Amino acid sequence: MSSKRTGQFAQETYAAAKAWVDCALRTEGSLFTPGKAIWTRDLLGELHERFLDQPDVSKGDFFEKLEQQLSVSTAAVYQLMGEALYIHYLPLSSPADKQGRIERVLNWSPEKVIISDALSDGLKSQFIDIGAGHTWVTFQVGTLIESVEQWKDLESAERERILQDCWEFKKFLFTRKFTSKLLVNNQNSGNIEKEMLLHIVCPDTYETIAANHKQQIANAKAFANYVKEPSDDVDRKIIQIRQGLERDFGKNINFYDEDVIGLWQNRPQRLGDEFVQHSQEDDSGDEYDHYPDLDALVAKTYLPIDFLEEINTLLEEKKQVIFQGPPGTGKTYVAQALAEGLAGDAARVTLVQFHPSYAYEDFVQGYRPTLKDGQAGFELRDGPLLRAAKYAKEKKDAKHFLLIDEINRGNLAKVFGELYFLLEYRDRGMRLQYSDESFSLPGNLYIIGTMNTADRSIALVDLALRRRFYFVEFRPDAPPVQGLLRRYLRENAPEMEWVSDVVDRANQQLANDRDAAIGPSYFMRDGLDEAAVRRIWRHSVLPYIEERLSGQGNDRLADFALDKLRLSTASGNAATDDEAEGGIVLSDDGDHESDA
Repeated sequence: MSSKRTGQFAQETYAAAKAWVDCALRTEGSLFTPGKAIWTRDLLGELHERFLDQPDVSKGDFFEKLEQQLSVSTAAVYQLMGEALYIHYLPLSSPADKQGRIERVLNWSPEKVIISDALSDGLKSQFIDIGAGHTWVTFQVGTLIESVEQWKDLESAERERILQDCWEFKKFLFTRKFTSKLLVNNQNSGNIEKEMLLHIVCPDTYETIAANHKQQIANAKAFANYVKEPSDDVDRKIIQIRQGLERDFGKNINFYDEDVIGLWQNRPQRLGDEFVQHSQEDDSGDEYDHYPDLDALVAKTYLPIDFLEEINTLLEEKKQVIFQGPPGTGKTYVAQALAEGLAGDAARVTLVQFHPSYAYEDFVQGYRPTLKDGQAGFELRDGPLLRAAKYAKEKKDAKHFLLIDEINRGNLAKVFGELYFLLEYRDRGMRLQYSDESFSLPGNLYIIGTMNTADRSIALVDLALRRRFYFVEFRPDAPPVQGLLRRYLRENAPEMEWVSDVVDRANQQLANDRDAAIGPSYFMRDGLDEAAVRRIWRHSVLPYIEERLSGQGNDRLADFALDKLRLSTASGNAATDDEAEGGIVLSDDGDHESDA
């Protein structure tokens, strides 16, 4: 039993990986020029200083910025970066010009370095596809560099002991703390590199699967009987599952084989840093015609990549989610951006807003007044739900989204009717109130609702509907919204970053009422200056706070005066950056490989 991949050039890839382990982890040699000292602690430290300690967060091509970061480096540092990129690209199926990108870096060096034919063949394997993940090259290669740098701090005997025990290697890789601020604040963006390193160093033990999919496989009900020895380690569970599957299938299996993937995932996904080796299909077998531009989605929402991946997973599992939280936390904006990004076309996104007079006849189907040939009458018309469902059924090779803004403002039991059943049983059909034909919700129609938790006049969502949706919190004092305003201001209006401190302080004073928290959306606008902040605070924020403090006396409202809050934060009582951002800092577009 082995988790090694097979196929054209796979053998060459694993040979190159072994050569790197021997020269970089066992000794201080070189992959490109054997016998030369390249993977040394000193050279790694110099590369760390140039690449990680002086990050270029401006927008632009990764390699153009890298050339500036490494300018006037020694030939050995250029070669070390080239070899690090080689290991990063080694198992990936894309980009197509992997060797060309590596040689671009090597050509900056005053000394010529040639990639051998054997190593060149190692780059030709096509057995790992991480979708848009290769565009996060700064954090991924940075993770590789600092991991090996810390590896060099171990005694040679200790390094050899760990290399002989794959579980010890995993322990080393995932328990070490990074020192560079770039990686400390963006650890999730580099986790995919650690999963790749596990497979490169221990290909017989660890799968070419990222953590998100590993959890799905380990928790799949279809595989429960294979796990005879319960473990908290997901990789140990997967080893047992592989053994059971290969026993039943009588062959070396790939968890993305058509006859295996259906056992652990209802529908394959391709979003973010996932090792995905299959086409994304709907229930009919048609391939989706769009893969999301994850870089554009992250840049548009200012949200961490791991959060967006989590939302995608929730949508794939249950087909419907609700974003809930106070006003101003970006629920509707994120819902629209996410839906359009995943669908690939705004025409595949239907937006409705519920209100107290909204009814089943408005949302699903009903008779509406009409005037035909001068005669008043009624005709049966489809609502946005049926129109979106029919469009999704006509175009099965695409994802479609129905966005329901302010979902809890309507009488949900009245509006949804028999849809309560259809939301849970997508593969079943039933007759609607005004139709004799059987209707079912297509598998490629996803529903995202938004729910305001601050309005006291809105009724709670009943438990029957709650069971049919996943709920995602959008709160200013918790990730992913926590720190979002600071990230936005740093990139778009750095001189106004004090506003983030003021909002944080105001929310601290509202801590006993989480639904009253002030969201970042009030201040995420173009041309923000002090005059605009004062207008927003006076005419939007203070009236909102006054309503929330109703019955508590006017004395409390005085504590929320803008100047008073600003003075208190300037005196040093404001939260630190780390507290304000909750440990999550979104990377800038400039750290992405924009031409990928």
